[in-house]
Amino acid sequence: MQEGTIDQSADQPKYQQLIEYVLTGIEQGTLALGQQLPSISEWASLQRVAKVTVAKAYEDLRQRGVIRSHHGKGFYVASTNVRTSLNVLVIFDTLNAYKETLYDALKAALPADASLSIFFHHYNPAVFETLVRNNLGRFNAYVLMPHFDSDVSAVAGLIPPEKLLLLDQTLPNLPGDFAAVYQDFEQDIYNALLTAHERLRHYRRLTLIQSKDRFQYIPPSLLAGFQRFGQDYNFPIRLVDTYMPALVQPGEVCLLFTDRDLIDFLKEVNRLGLVLGQEVGLLSYDDTPMKEILAGGISVISTDFARMGQTAGQLLTSRQRAKIANPGALILRKSL
Repeated sequence: MQEGTIDQSADQPKYQQLIEYVLTGIEQGTLALGQQLPSISEWASLQRVAKVTVAKAYEDLRQRGVIRSHHGKGFYVASTNVRTSLNVLVIFDTLNAYKETLYDALKAALPADASLSIFFHHYNPAVFETLVRNNLGRFNAYVLMPHFDSDVSAVAGLIPPEKLLLLDQTLPNLPGDFAAVYQDFEQDIYNALLTAHERLRHYRRLTLIQSKDRFQYIPPSLLAGFQRFGQDYNFPIRLVDTYMPALVQPGEVCLLFTDRDLIDFLKEVNRLGLVLGQEVGLLSYDDTPMKEILAGGISVISTDFARMGQTAGQLLTSRQRAKIANPGALILRKSL
């Protein structure tokens, strides 16, 4: 048992941290069947906790059949069959169609006895922190979607890295060996626009609408990839904060992020009598079943959310801590 097992500042009870340290050690093979554990006094001294805390942890493990005690000799690992059913906390940003696809794929990839609890932070860091702190120690896996303009690494770091999986994007400032299934937003949008270059050349300008009035989170790396494409290929681009009907003009292509902006854009196209995909172009971010058929088909830049959920489920099931980039691509339809 190494020094530093206990996080003195964590909300999770200290005896529970000791229990999980033993269970994780057995699962990962660092504690073998029959191996002797430190005495109550030794571990209390090493971890700087009360003896009663260690005794409580050992008694819990003994009742589970994980360890056994021999009077006067100490405590020993009695069973290596300690793998428990997955109990997963999922914290998404908000609910929409592609999150349903992602969640359904995640759930389908988990064992039948796994349980999931889902919450939403709605891009509010304070809500996110409350959800994390209130659920520390209650789950054996945590799936977080950290879509924020501020760095939430300190909050995500409250979760033991072996229990943490980040979804859709990573946190560069978060230390530890945790799992992640993420999008490479900068390279994905750059590659998608490059694939669409021939179609885009039929228009005079590409406008990205950030939808700031609709609380839409757009990663800075995505904006960087968008601007890099414009610079590398000398293509006229611009960024605007919010959708306005005046943006719908012949020769323009708009890249939209929210369904509300998408509907408003199509209404204005119809009002003006413009031909979508010829006189005016439309790109949308993140594919949904609706976009396959709406207005004859909306061209999208999207990651494969079903694959993202499946990969995340596989990592959770196998307890792997890999960091995997989820593929993204352009899907060309009638609107461009």
